[in-house]
Amino acid sequence: MAGLMDSVNQRTQLVGQNRLELLLFRLGSKQLYGINVFKVKEVLQCPVLNELPKCNPVVRGVAHIRGGTISVMDMSQATGNAPLDALESCFIIITEYNRSTQGFLVSTVERIVNMNWEDIHPPPRGAGKENYLTAVTEVEGNLVEIIDVEKILAEVSPPDHVVSDGVIDEEVTAQAQKRNVLIVDDSAIARKQIKRVIESMGLQTILKCDGRQALDYLHEMIEEGKEPCQELALVISDIEMPEMDGYTFTAEVRTHPQLKDLHIVLHTSLSGVFNEAMVKKVGADDFVAKFHPDDLAKRINDRLKTVNEGSLSESE
Repeated sequence: MAGLMDSVNQRTQLVGQNRLELLLFRLGSKQLYGINVFKVKEVLQCPVLNELPKCNPVVRGVAHIRGGTISVMDMSQATGNAPLDALESCFIIITEYNRSTQGFLVSTVERIVNMNWEDIHPPPRGAGKENYLTAVTEVEGNLVEIIDVEKILAEVSPPDHVVSDGVIDEEVTAQAQKRNVLIVDDSAIARKQIKRVIESMGLQTILKCDGRQALDYLHEMIEEGKEPCQELALVISDIEMPEMDGYTFTAEVRTHPQLKDLHIVLHTSLSGVFNEAMVKKVGADDFVAKFHPDDLAKRINDRLKTVNEGSLSESE
């Protein structure tokens, strides 16, 4: 186990090639689950946990690790199953999401597998709206379920969806209300969060679940005689998505003569300098880490100012 994460830093080169690596784990049953290695900081045998009074029952306690304290959530319980027992034999997957570090308690950690996003698919329609999956895939004949971690985090510690007073320039947004914003994200929770911010600014939204759906939608607009660069104020896209990731989606858009000028903001729970470098590499216009309503609203506001100035110049 000590060597399991040794080469994670070298694995980041897969990002941007529509590839990823999954860390496979189990939650007390034969079912395999997966999490993107790029979000994993460390895997540890479960240390002694200190209970917290009056906390969400999903939080099994806090652990002191590397000089810091992190909360540890029972991923089995968080997804509606029985809590894990025999904690001394369990593992903690320490992750970084949305600028914060947290641990997820799992029963066993298996191995890392190299995957192509094209082999990772949205959950089957029969799974229902309340499931905790963002995607599914198959590894050596076994179904692997990829959990919507953002949904778990939103339920344990609901984020603030309200944009602070003074952040939104109402005059700017009023001039751009005929424009739409395309939201691309495989997490239903993330789509709702982004949609609330955008609609609070008086704009309309179009929602797609992955890069492939979004690209198909843009091509359909062109076939119908529409001009995406005129109708869309901007595109806000996640990076990690089944079928086609945000980096590949952006690169595809930039190679199309009628789409290449679309303003694309990559909005993701992946963080770090690496992502900023990838933004430049694939030609995205901006990068915003999830999920901070004020930060997102400021970027949208700045973009709308540019859109309005461009429209004014054309009218003159």
